Amino acid sequence: MKKLLTCLILMTFVTSLTGAQSATDQPNPPSFLEGVKATMQKYLGRPYVWGATGMKSFDCSGYVWRVLYENGVLMKRTTTRKLYMTLPPVPKEEQWKFGTLIFFDDLTHVGIVDSPQGFYHAQVIYGTERSEITPFWRRKIYGFRRLPTAP
Repeated sequence: MKKLLTCLILMTFVTSLTGAQSATDQPNPPSFLEGVKATMQKYLGRPYVWGATGMKSFDCSGYVWRVLYENGVLMKRTTTRKLYMTLPPVPKEEQWKFGTLIFFDDLTHVGIVDSPQGFYHAQVIYGTERSEITPFWRRKIYGFRRLPTAP
């Protein structure tokens, strides 16, 4: 019951941050997505450090948090699992659009879709990078969620 209440509170918080609009009302504005891309690329090549949110090192959810924070989405730093539980699902036809959050390994890893061929993330061995969607990654996909936009 306590977990359910926490999830509902987080969902309300995220909804208020995104202007309380439905997930299908409007796509992300192009200027927001351009900022997201620029921020992701700015931090490529930084080392992985568990629990880190930048600017010199990141873990996967810290990388996503930093990208959102620097583009006006102010939300509490959270885990991959909580991100998945609080954000709205993405329709199947939009899963591979740039800016969609992609979740892996039973919700222990998250990245941001670049295209149907690749995604950005912070990986333990390589740090922040763009990885190809290879069979290795494809079999680990858990699901997709909509990237919240700045209010």
